[in-house]
Amino acid sequence: MDWDIYVILIIVLFGFLASFIDSVVGGGGLISTPALLAIGLPPAVALGTNKLASSFGTLTSTIKFIRSGNVDLKIVSKLFPFVLIASSGGAYLATILPAHLLKPLIIVALSLVFIYTLVKKDWGSIRTFTTFTPMKAVMFFTAYLIIGFYDGFIGGGTGSFMLFVLLMFGFDFLSAAGNAKVLNFASNVGALILFMILGQVDYFYGLIMAVSMIIGSYVGAQFAISKGVGYVKLLFITVTAVLILKNAYDYLLPIFIN
Repeated sequence: MDWDIYVILIIVLFGFLASFIDSVVGGGGLISTPALLAIGLPPAVALGTNKLASSFGTLTSTIKFIRSGNVDLKIVSKLFPFVLIASSGGAYLATILPAHLLKPLIIVALSLVFIYTLVKKDWGSIRTFTTFTPMKAVMFFTAYLIIGFYDGFIGGGTGSFMLFVLLMFGFDFLSAAGNAKVLNFASNVGALILFMILGQVDYFYGLIMAVSMIIGSYVGAQFAISKGVGYVKLLFITVTAVLILKNAYDYLLPIFIN
């Protein structure tokens, strides 16, 4: 493998930036995956390589949030294996079905999340969650199985959806970010295992990007913890808006070209 300094710089720079954002609200794949495509990796390999690097980054921010006390370990530990398995199933399906079939639904879902967050001005400022009723527990479990499957299948917007569900159940933005990050780590690992089995991972570039993502995730999580709920909410709204525009662009561009 030749060492191209410019390629390495691209991977390191965009890996850091992607993980800084992804460490709090997700959406880092919008930055890191195009960077891997830009250096010449095939689409499937770029996705698998991104999962390898982002798994290291997500683990870093997960540890940071756990140490800060912003993770409900009893809740996420029960969900973790199920989200991992669901993500593996989604990744497998992604090798069979074209993901663009779900683009319109994703755009609508993200738009609703975005509008609801803007309208509910004080939403997520204070934690109101105490415990789950049996019905809410089933709803919560089902929602995360779906999101885990979605992350393996498509991925874009996973962080926003995970955060949104936690907010709906009464978590504040900071604790929602911490819990979502642990479960996002599960979905990353689940998809990564499948990509590794299929041989769709470039370990050379993936491990280089992983180093920069570890640093970016640590800095991003630390920044979120120190800045608090207001910063996480602003970042959540911004990233969700970008996700909507990106998905809309990807869906509408082929229509206008044809």
